[in-house]
Amino acid sequence: MGPGLYSEIGKKARASGTKKNELIFGEIHSQLKNKNVTVDVKANSDSNLLTTVTIDELATPGLKTIFSFVVPDQRSGKVELQYLHDYAGVNASIGLTANPVVNLAGVVGTKALSVGADVSFDTATGNFTKYNAGLSVTNADLVAALTLNNKGDSLGASYYHLVSPLSAVGAELTHSFASSENTLTFGTQHQLDPLTTVKARFNNYGKASALIQHEWRPKSFLTISTEVDTKAIEKSSKVGLSLVLKP
Repeated sequence: MGPGLYSEIGKKARASGTKKNELIFGEIHSQLKNKNVTVDVKANSDSNLLTTVTIDELATPGLKTIFSFVVPDQRSGKVELQYLHDYAGVNASIGLTANPVVNLAGVVGTKALSVGADVSFDTATGNFTKYNAGLSVTNADLVAALTLNNKGDSLGASYYHLVSPLSAVGAELTHSFASSENTLTFGTQHQLDPLTTVKARFNNYGKASALIQHEWRPKSFLTISTEVDTKAIEKSSKVGLSLVLKP
């Protein structure tokens, strides 16, 4: 198995707790699949409809084409190519606008050790809007990652440990060079039974979140989540509901 894509660097530690997109107030996700074509449709409480069309193994093994757009955002259309190899992973995307943003990311290495970079260029302004780099080390029950983000301003280190077949813990430390601020986040997840998982996350600024996810039928999930600022509980609590339907 190869190193995967750049977006997977540090993903394990973030997944050990709740993620931002798991705290949506309301979401319905449906998926249709026919041979090598998959269509995903997501509708959320902000009246946005995200449609993603994925074509696997296009022309050559390991190559994937993805077309996505959000209704009603007319500038959200994007085409992406992903290629996975035993020792490399590359993805490139371009927005479907007159002056698109072009993104290119690549990873080289193995499943155990990989390094990568992620760059975005805005053709409208002629400026680089993003350049990140990352390093990931993986073994059977531990994943560690080091990333440099926000044009070199943010340094992050993350750690994920599978402490048992049912439980995992993770931590992420982010340092901003511009503001000299540090953000430390701890996360944990536990499988209550083969179909139900709970997750929780807490950071040094007092933000806490938790969720419970139940697979009520194969590949279909019901998720209930909550988020609270422990320093302002009376005005910051949020509750989320997500429903994923897949054939």
